[in-house]
Amino acid sequence: MTLSVYNTLSRRQEPFTTVEPGIVKMYCCGVTVYDYCHLGHARSYIVWDTIRRYLQWRGYQVLYIQNFTDIDDKILNRAKEQGSTMEAVANRFIDAYFEDIRRLNVTDADAYPRATEHIPAILELIKALEAKDYAYAVDGDVYYRVERFPTYGKLFGQELEQKLAGASGRVDLEDTEGRKKQHPFDFALWKAAKPGEPAWESPWGKGRPGWHIECSAMIHQRLGETIDIHGGGRDLIFPHHENEIAQSEAASNKPLARYWMHNGMVMVNGQKMSKSLGNFTTIRDLLDKPVDPMAVRLFVLQAHYRKPLDFTDEAIATATHSWKTLKEGLLFGEQYGTKLGFTPPFIPPVYGGDIGGVLDKEIIEKFEVSGDDDFNFTGSLAVLAELAKKLQKEGNVLVHEGKTETSPTELQRQWNTLVTLAQVLGLFAKMEVQTPSNGSLSEVEVEEKIQLRQLARKQRNFAEADRIRDELQQAGITLIDSREGTRWHRN
Repeated sequence: MTLSVYNTLSRRQEPFTTVEPGIVKMYCCGVTVYDYCHLGHARSYIVWDTIRRYLQWRGYQVLYIQNFTDIDDKILNRAKEQGSTMEAVANRFIDAYFEDIRRLNVTDADAYPRATEHIPAILELIKALEAKDYAYAVDGDVYYRVERFPTYGKLFGQELEQKLAGASGRVDLEDTEGRKKQHPFDFALWKAAKPGEPAWESPWGKGRPGWHIECSAMIHQRLGETIDIHGGGRDLIFPHHENEIAQSEAASNKPLARYWMHNGMVMVNGQKMSKSLGNFTTIRDLLDKPVDPMAVRLFVLQAHYRKPLDFTDEAIATATHSWKTLKEGLLFGEQYGTKLGFTPPFIPPVYGGDIGGVLDKEIIEKFEVSGDDDFNFTGSLAVLAELAKKLQKEGNVLVHEGKTETSPTELQRQWNTLVTLAQVLGLFAKMEVQTPSNGSLSEVEVEEKIQLRQLARKQRNFAEADRIRDELQQAGITLIDSREGTRWHRN
C-alpha cells in the first residue's frame, strides 16, 4: 500500500511524495514559552513525533524542525508579573518543556530554532516583501498587505468577511488601535519598540518581529523555500498558517509546503480546555498523579490524529488498562526468554531493511496498512494489542503448564515484531525491579508461591491453595484468577 496523507490545503487525502526522493523536510510549530505545557501540547507533539518515527520506519530520512517562540506579548507580560526578563522566562519554560515532553518518550527534533536567533533572516524577508509591494510601513510598524495576495484564505477555505467574524484574538493584539492598517486583515510583520521591551535595529526603527513572520523566516533559513510537511494544531490554521503561506509564497513565488497537516484539539469532559473553566491540566500535573507516561501516549494514539480527543478520568483509566496488557507482551521476552531459549536482547527497529525471518511479515503488513492510511495509528495499535494478548496468554500457559502452545522460535519472532513495531509508535516497557524491604516478597518469590498454589489446586488440595493465597494477602499481594491465568498486584 502507498502512503497517503490528508492535506488541509486540498481538503482531501493524497499520495505522499516528497520534494527530494527519500527525504522528508518537516516543520512543526512549537510552543510559546511562557508557561508549562498542557495536554494539548502533549497530544500535538506525541502525534508529530510518531509520524516522524513512522516515516523513518517506511525508509525516509526525516529532517524535523520545531521552533520556540521566545518573543511574544505573553512572555513579556509574564516577565513583568515575575519581575524577570523575557529571556529568563523563555529559558525557564524551554527547560520545563524538555523535562515534560521527554517523559512521554518524544524524541528531540533535529533543531529547535528560536525566533530571537533569526532576526537577520526575519528582516531580510520583510525587506523582500516590501520591495514587492506586499508590505508597508506606518510609524515604525510594518504590515502585510493581504489584498495584494489573491489566494489569501485558501488554507482556511472561507471568504475574508467570514474569517473576519471568527478571527483569533491574537490578530487583535497585532494592532490594538486598528487605525494603521489598510485592510482589517493586514497583519504585523514588524512592531515598533515600546518602552522597556526588548528591541532590535531595523530599517524602520527599533522593534521586534510579529508572530507569523518568525516561522516563515525559520523555515526558509533551516529547510528551504518548499518543505514537505508543515504541522500544527487545528487552532493554527487561521490566522497563523494562513499568514505564513501569504508572506512566504509572496516572497518566493513557490509553495511553502506540499502537505499541511493539523491535529485535532483536546477536550476535557466534552469541554474546551481552559484555565477559566478550571479544567486546565499540565503534562507534569498529570504524570505526577502518577499516570504512566506510556499510558498517556497510548491514550493519545488511540484516536486518529485529526479527530478531537476527549480527556476524562475514565479514558485515562481505560488507556492504563490497555497499556498493562501491551506492557506484558513487550516484557514477554525478558520475563520468559531465558527459559524458552531466546537470543537476547531487544532487536532494534528495522528501517526499510530486510526483515528476513526475524520479524513477522504478515503482522507488519497489517500494521502498515493502517499507518499508510493517513497515519491511522488507531488501527496499528489494534494489531499490537492482538499480538500482546497472544503473548500474554502464552506466558500464562508457560507458568501453569511448564510449556507453551507455540514454538519458542515463533514466539521470539512474534515478540521481536511486537517490540519493534511498538518502538515505531514510541511505546516501550522495562522490567520493574522490586527491591524487597521490611520483609516484603520479591517478584520471583511471589511467582514461586503462585506456582505452588496452582499445583495444589491441580491436586485438589484446596486448603493448601487457600493457605498460600491468604499468606500472599497478608504480605500485601492480591491474586486475581481468570480463565487466562492468575495475575497479581501489590496492595
